Amino acid sequence: MKRPYLPKEAKKLISKHENIIEELMKLPHLLEVYQKDIEDAAELLAAEEVMNILKDIPVEELSRKRRGIRIKSLKDRGYTDIASIVAASLYQIKRIRGISREAAELIKQDVDEMAKQARQSIRITLSEDHKTKASSKLILSAMQYDCLRDCVEEADTLLSNYKNQIGEDIEDLNSGIQNGFLWFFSSRDNQQKAINAYKRLTCEEIQNYLIRAREILKKVNDDKDLKPKDAWKDFSKNPVKYINVLEEVIPDLFGNDNSEYGLPEDLAAEIRDQAFFPKGLKCQLRPYQVWGIKYILHQGRVLLGDEMGLGKTIQAIATMVSLKNTGATHFLVVCPASVITNWCREIKQHSLLSYMKIYGRDRLEAIEDWKHMGGVGVTTYETTAFFDLEDEFRFSMLTVDEAHYIKNVDTKRSQNVRRLCGHADRLLFMTGTPLENNVDEMISLIDVLQPMVATGVHGLEALASAPQFKEIVAPVYYRRKREDVAKELPPKVESREWLTLGEEEEAIYEEAVLNKKYAQARRLSWSVDDMSKSVKANRLKEIVEEAASEKRKVIVFSFFLDTIKKVTKIFGDQCLGPINGSISPEKRQQIIDDFDKAGPGTVLASQILSGGTGLNIQSASVVVICEPQFKPSTENQAISRAYRMGQTKDVLVYRLLCENTVDEKITEVLDQKQEIFDAFADESIAAKEEQLEVDSKTFGTIIDEEIDRINRKNHTLN
Repeated sequence: MKRPYLPKEAKKLISKHENIIEELMKLPHLLEVYQKDIEDAAELLAAEEVMNILKDIPVEELSRKRRGIRIKSLKDRGYTDIASIVAASLYQIKRIRGISREAAELIKQDVDEMAKQARQSIRITLSEDHKTKASSKLILSAMQYDCLRDCVEEADTLLSNYKNQIGEDIEDLNSGIQNGFLWFFSSRDNQQKAINAYKRLTCEEIQNYLIRAREILKKVNDDKDLKPKDAWKDFSKNPVKYINVLEEVIPDLFGNDNSEYGLPEDLAAEIRDQAFFPKGLKCQLRPYQVWGIKYILHQGRVLLGDEMGLGKTIQAIATMVSLKNTGATHFLVVCPASVITNWCREIKQHSLLSYMKIYGRDRLEAIEDWKHMGGVGVTTYETTAFFDLEDEFRFSMLTVDEAHYIKNVDTKRSQNVRRLCGHADRLLFMTGTPLENNVDEMISLIDVLQPMVATGVHGLEALASAPQFKEIVAPVYYRRKREDVAKELPPKVESREWLTLGEEEEAIYEEAVLNKKYAQARRLSWSVDDMSKSVKANRLKEIVEEAASEKRKVIVFSFFLDTIKKVTKIFGDQCLGPINGSISPEKRQQIIDDFDKAGPGTVLASQILSGGTGLNIQSASVVVICEPQFKPSTENQAISRAYRMGQTKDVLVYRLLCENTVDEKITEVLDQKQEIFDAFADESIAAKEEQLEVDSKTFGTIIDEEIDRINRKNHTLN
């Protein structure tokens, strides 16, 4: 039988296949190498953080634990802080005049213990603003690991489909490589096997396999040449991916509390086994978010109270995706009008779910379309009055955003939403407001979701912070804090910018106070006609200029519309907005979209009560608050628009304050209230918000005190 190939061609073909298989089989080992790189980089980053802490500890601290240490001898040789001694060897310490071998060993023992304690206290964060050699190596290793992991998975699939058959064909072909007359002495059976093997190893299917295998190996090789700048650029686009990868390799790297996420053990065991079907979800989830989704799916009728910035909206969308994958067709979201556009955008961006805005002039037609077509209907509290559903009409899940809006059962919107609840198979209420602040409100909402649980906590209201109360409500009320589950968020740096009023500003301010013009008194410094004479405006310009130089964008909040208008005028084309109560949801979202696309140094101006809730503005990493708010929660909500999951930069918060004014007195009152609260209550137990606010009576007292101060000052001057 004539051979259809030359022996050298067969040898080359065999070598090619063997090399490809060998290279593909090496990839899992390379994955282990990258995993080790991640571990080493994380340890190096932790060591950097430890040394930063120890640099701030003076060498004199050694005397606190052990007397007789010659501190002066250490300082004379340049060892002025604990970090410098940790970095030194025992030999170097022993060589210092006046330090014996025994003393050197004790010193090293003490500083090593300090370093160990510091290591236990630190938490690692990743920020584009704090790129170090270690953090850059960690980010790069995570990127290479993630890229390689995808290649390994595909290589495993290729090997699973082709390795055994190719191995058999290589064995058969080997028998047909003999030169000269040896071929003719082979049996016809062996000859035919060799010919068939050659044909299979050169067929189109195997050629496609080779092409894909080479593409995988090329990608792996190219990924070896990735640079830290490539990784940081990718990190800025998708930080969640990196956090997930790093936590997968080093589960306790960020110190997040993932153990049952605060649920009772029995319930946690059930949640852990709950199925979740994410096909059609277009975003990566943090582990705590997957856990929240499973909780919602398993419990059916719940109140999700995660802190702002932890992704309640994403968890709601992912829950709907999972339900759709198991046959559900109709979903409804009820939310404030200010965020209806944002909800629609989030659904489109993060899932393949169809959605329909049920709002405005076409609401009745939209309701009918939703009933017939299904998908996610997104509507407002006000529009719920127009839903007239047949008794037998059912839909899969009702999501109520900012659910505290329906805490009062006597309001129309509360009654309308509760009526819709009767048509839903599942209920998801969401609020970032800590309902521990007002147990009556919590019970009112729980009563809609799971009446038996609400009945069980009646009479226990005073024990809202007690473990037994939390255990009773755990099947229906679930709240997690950022510091427990998302410690990887980059730092938030808050600064009080104290300023002194100029002559003209002071005169306007004092006239407002003496005539008890409360609003104008609070607008101090912004009341002058010429903004060049406003210390707050001038400080704001400096902050914006500095932000632009650091490639940051700025969001400016004020309670007062007139102040926001002046901010807008100051920065002209550099400023977007203003966002205020009269702006439609669509226009508001357009402003934010334009802001996201704008360059560094861009300013977004917003009234704090209009832009402080329901919006995601992570592209801003500088937040400026123009005057102190009466409620700390108002400021915290506004700050959380930027300081939330997905933020990749340090968030800098500036509060513009003027000394010897109501600014100072409001701040002092709030600080005093916070100190009293902290002295008598654990911070994790939320007291009533009213305890931490300046009410009208308190502000009246502040004005009276300011009148006395101004009169005394004027009397002295005269």
